[in-house]
Amino acid sequence: MSTTRTLRLLAAATAALALAAGCSRADSGNAPKQAQAQGPAEVRLGYFPNVTHAPAIIGHKKDFYTKELGSAKLSVTNFNAGPEEVNALLGKSLDIGFIGSGPAINAYTKSNGTIQLVSGAVSAGAQLVTKPEITSVDQLTGKNIATPSLGNTQDVSLKKLVKEKNLSGVKITNLDNPKTLDAFRKGELDGAWLPEPWSSRLVLDAGAKVLLDEKSLWPDGRFPTTVIIVRQEFLQQYPQTVQAILRGHVNAIEWAKGNDADAKKTVNDALKELTGNALSQPVLDSSFKAIELTTDPIASTFPQLAKDSVTAGIVKSAADLKGFLDLAALNEALKATGKPAVDAAGLDKK
Repeated sequence: MSTTRTLRLLAAATAALALAAGCSRADSGNAPKQAQAQGPAEVRLGYFPNVTHAPAIIGHKKDFYTKELGSAKLSVTNFNAGPEEVNALLGKSLDIGFIGSGPAINAYTKSNGTIQLVSGAVSAGAQLVTKPEITSVDQLTGKNIATPSLGNTQDVSLKKLVKEKNLSGVKITNLDNPKTLDAFRKGELDGAWLPEPWSSRLVLDAGAKVLLDEKSLWPDGRFPTTVIIVRQEFLQQYPQTVQAILRGHVNAIEWAKGNDADAKKTVNDALKELTGNALSQPVLDSSFKAIELTTDPIASTFPQLAKDSVTAGIVKSAADLKGFLDLAALNEALKATGKPAVDAAGLDKK
């Protein structure tokens, strides 16, 4: 073999090796994109063991989420307070969470806009309940009233009321809901502003009365009690996965509306499993009567909710909520199930 031919063969072999290596690097570089297209191996979802989180409970327990997720594993964590769930999202140990409107706003501001609201879940279902002898808001002066946690949705509502009515000497105590029920029974509290089922439990199980239904404070009685928020990074990386969860969410709500008794039983069975106690039928019926299951986050209320946090003294200035909502995945899910789109009230734009 001539020296020239040998050199040509060596050059061809080198080129072939280089091409193979290049193809290998290209395949490697495409791997993350392929993984994204396939979706994550696991979706981490959070919600509270409350009737106001009924869509989450139904979506989880009736497998509406897993039916849409395909091969992705659904991991669920239960929380008792908004700040805990926000910290889990900020710490990236949670991807999607059902949460109150107040903590949702806090999550958005605390994360510098990297946690976004993607759907509504429940409207209404919160009341100020008190001892029967308290018959007007003015009589709250000097009384001890509980809320679930500092800065949560009901805490903001109570503090706003106290400020606007110029009530003096109102002691506001932050307690977990079960402890609030026990404290009220013992006479250590005069009342509480609570979400369902706890407001109904104080009324029906502990002799309280409804002094103020929060519905009376909002147009048409509608305000966002529970919404869905997601890490923006997760939403951008796996938009189809978020859309799948939201399809399950839409289907769970529709199923609940058409199967009232089964929906109540599903939620009650889950509450017994998660808390050790089931609700009595009267409490369960009262709780469901007080809420509206809806994918609409009632976006137009959020600027007022942000101002309420200032009035309540929780924050110094109202949050800028431009870009807070990203309803694209929800509206795609609604479209896929033949339902009209939900309006973001301009809060989907920076």
